[in-house]
Amino acid sequence: MLTNRSVSELRGVGPSIAEKLSRLSIYNLQDILFHLPLRYEDRTRITAISNVNTGQTAVLEGKIISARFQYGRRRSLLACLEDDTGKIGLRFFHFTKAQHNSLMGTELVRIFGEARRGASGLEIYHPQYENVSVSKPLPKTLTPVYPTTDGISQGRYRALIEQVLTILKVSPLIELIAEGISINEALQLIHNPPVDADVTALIEGNHPVQRKLAFEELVAHHSSLCFLRDQINKQRAVNFAAPSSMCAKLIANLGFELTKAQQRVLLEINSDLSRNNPMLRLLQGDVGSGKTIIAAVAAVHAHENGLQTALMAPTEVLAEQHLGTFNEWLAPLGIKIAWLSGKIKGNVRNKELQKIKNGSAQIIIGTHALFQKDVIFKRLGLIIIDEQHRFGVHQRLALKQKGTVAHINPHQLIMTATPIPRTLTMTLYADMDVSMIDELPPGRTKVTTTVLADTRRGAVIERIQSQCARGKQAYWVCTLIEESDVLESTAAEATLTELTKTLPKLSIGLIHGRMKHAEKADIMDKFKQGRVDLLVATTVIEVGVDVPNASLIVIENSERLGLAQLHQLRGRVGRGLTESHCVLLYHSPLGELSKRRLEVMRSSNDGFFIAEEDLKIRGPGELLGSKQSGALQFKIADLTRDSDLLPGVKVKSEQLFETDNEKIDMLINRWTSIPEELSQV
Repeated sequence: MLTNRSVSELRGVGPSIAEKLSRLSIYNLQDILFHLPLRYEDRTRITAISNVNTGQTAVLEGKIISARFQYGRRRSLLACLEDDTGKIGLRFFHFTKAQHNSLMGTELVRIFGEARRGASGLEIYHPQYENVSVSKPLPKTLTPVYPTTDGISQGRYRALIEQVLTILKVSPLIELIAEGISINEALQLIHNPPVDADVTALIEGNHPVQRKLAFEELVAHHSSLCFLRDQINKQRAVNFAAPSSMCAKLIANLGFELTKAQQRVLLEINSDLSRNNPMLRLLQGDVGSGKTIIAAVAAVHAHENGLQTALMAPTEVLAEQHLGTFNEWLAPLGIKIAWLSGKIKGNVRNKELQKIKNGSAQIIIGTHALFQKDVIFKRLGLIIIDEQHRFGVHQRLALKQKGTVAHINPHQLIMTATPIPRTLTMTLYADMDVSMIDELPPGRTKVTTTVLADTRRGAVIERIQSQCARGKQAYWVCTLIEESDVLESTAAEATLTELTKTLPKLSIGLIHGRMKHAEKADIMDKFKQGRVDLLVATTVIEVGVDVPNASLIVIENSERLGLAQLHQLRGRVGRGLTESHCVLLYHSPLGELSKRRLEVMRSSNDGFFIAEEDLKIRGPGELLGSKQSGALQFKIADLTRDSDLLPGVKVKSEQLFETDNEKIDMLINRWTSIPEELSQV
């Protein structure tokens, strides 16, 4: 099998080249085959110099009749190539004396490059060239150009590909999905396409041979998740008794009716928890749809069964918001809550750890601090992860392992307010059950979004003055392109100073990630109570902050943020009955992607539509948190481009599970590299 054969077997690959190939995630011979070209060059025919046009890329052949140094703003070497039909300049800005001498000593040279207008007329800058005084045949196929890294030239990588393609003829890959062209023919064609191949389709990834490979990879991935789901179903968990009086009392005391969608989701969760294998359920819901109450009911259900619940959130502000909400709902039921974050130290932390260990705390809320080594649960039965894409899978696994005792595993409820497009859910969460809250509670108001250049900043400040004069509150969000708490905090402090001078009659507060826990809690309490009119903030308020009286949010430098984050920030308003507005300030000039993002925000409040558009613009990486995890990376498939394959992928995967488990194993081994333990989170 090519997967078992190291790249070190190939001629010319020593430890140094092997290390460089590893930067491209290439470790074995199959990895080399699945590293596809970016584009192709036609080097199969020689063009007469007289027929070359500006902008044309061509192979030329002739004699160097002169080579001289030129001096101007930049020193260059200008050589002149001549054939029977004319002359053309070859210009080098990076060269050596030896290169100059070798060019002049060559009888016949073949060059490849793009012609452009230069100081001497038609020129080719930095052409690739070779001595062909000894006759050398032209290639018979198009020449592939690969994504490479420092130290791996195109020529070197093509030589490696040719070695592996030769091996492939002797030891072909086993055909696992026998539909259309064989996988071996497909790989030969992709790396050495004939001159008449549809190059546009190849570059765009839509050629039938690439579609075959993408389909097989997607089937392998879907099958691996189904297989892993089957493994999870063989694990054991505590099966909960049906929800009892505490859950009923919590729902009765809320002061509002649960929506039909919330009631449906609770029934799905209760059904999972009644079984003796661990729940692994993804709960999706748009901003403000009411996921937190679902989490609270599930936590109370765990308490009724004598088990602890851990709720992990990605930021202190969101974790603190959950702490306040859970205390308000659960204190009347006599349920004790522990709080852990990175900023809780010393005796306070030790007391919280003791409450978690002895079981006097039934619900534990916190940030990444929950999976640190010194956190010991008495009997952890339910894990709730909020904004799951903000955590790497290793972090989620570390928390799960804290609840696994004597092969009894905790149940897991994974929540996200960043709606995941259906195409991604079907493909990448096949190992999870999925619930969706697809309606907003009554009383939520639609948010009107305006996109303005930052030259209109003065008018926006006047609008804040007007809103606050009517007793409403507002947010002003400061963002920077650099991911730096220090820089963001500095920008927020400067904005606070400016707005305090411009709006002297308003009470203005500040919140950012570098403030102490007590300071953040104090300012958020004042804002909720209406004692602060305008809250200047960094993106720490992105999720979880719920102040119904806030009816205006201004987001500076909005062009620098992704759609998911913009939608989350906008969700801080429109949480009450008052007409609400979002102003997206941008700095000119806007790039095309930024224009597309801001137009999507202006035209829609639907988180699921926005998620689909985000997928088209950015691809799946950010939505999935795969950049953090390093898992779920596709070699060839592209979920946006290949989404039409997904229904067939599901059908084929199910067919193979019913008829050929051996092929399933071979597909998974060929295409995937997701460690089994990571699938369990």
